[in-house]
Amino acid sequence: MDWGMQNRLSKLIQPDGKCFFMPIDHGYFQGPTRCLEKPALTIKPLLPFCDALFVTRGVLRSAIAPEINKPIILRVSGGTSMVGKDLADEGLTTSIEEVIRLNVSAVGVSVFVGSDHEKQTLLNLASLVNQCEAYGIPVMAVTAVGKELEKLDARYLALSCRIAAELGARVVKTYWCKEDFDKVVCGCPVPVVIAGGPKCETEKEVFEFVHDGMQKGAIGINLGRNIWQSEHPVAMAKSLWQIVHEKANVKKAQEIFNETRNKG
Repeated sequence: MDWGMQNRLSKLIQPDGKCFFMPIDHGYFQGPTRCLEKPALTIKPLLPFCDALFVTRGVLRSAIAPEINKPIILRVSGGTSMVGKDLADEGLTTSIEEVIRLNVSAVGVSVFVGSDHEKQTLLNLASLVNQCEAYGIPVMAVTAVGKELEKLDARYLALSCRIAAELGARVVKTYWCKEDFDKVVCGCPVPVVIAGGPKCETEKEVFEFVHDGMQKGAIGINLGRNIWQSEHPVAMAKSLWQIVHEKANVKKAQEIFNETRNKG
């Protein structure tokens, strides 16, 4: 691995080998998502707890101050919306020149294994890897499922993660599953980070799946809605940081959440 690639990955994955990415890219297909109407205000109190932001170029330019000392993972796939026919029908939206110009630490692209657009999204990933490897820029593959959440089982996720790694992704973002998540991680030869998915009903649910995923081999998280749509986003972020970087268990995370929430 050359110096540039190592340097960028070292900014994303911390010295303890763990990472806490915060996605605020939801607007690329959802529009003005609740609590992301003004991204700059949403992330300001949360920045101390995340290791990198996952964001589109439009929001990066319009809402993220260049002085913010946080690595950027740039969302570079899109072209669909919630009102369109198929969320899986994505293409690449950003050129390698733009990626370099924005000085980002990594790029992220969704793949939709098992969809009608499987081949196109996998070729999107392969094309992006071909371009980015030449400049030492890591690619994070996002194993997306669109609206078909019933696909979230270990067999499907393991298949998606392995294919993404085989095509050259340096990191894979995937969903946690209750059964056999360790098999998903073990079958993927590159680091796995946990996606948040739909918003959970309680903070404890979030702590439980994140803790379980970390125990079973994930190196970190890429959570958005379960943090910034919480009634207490700072408490959520602080508690999750403790699980990721300090090996806090669910009980300890809940205590930190309650203490931070009560301080207001």
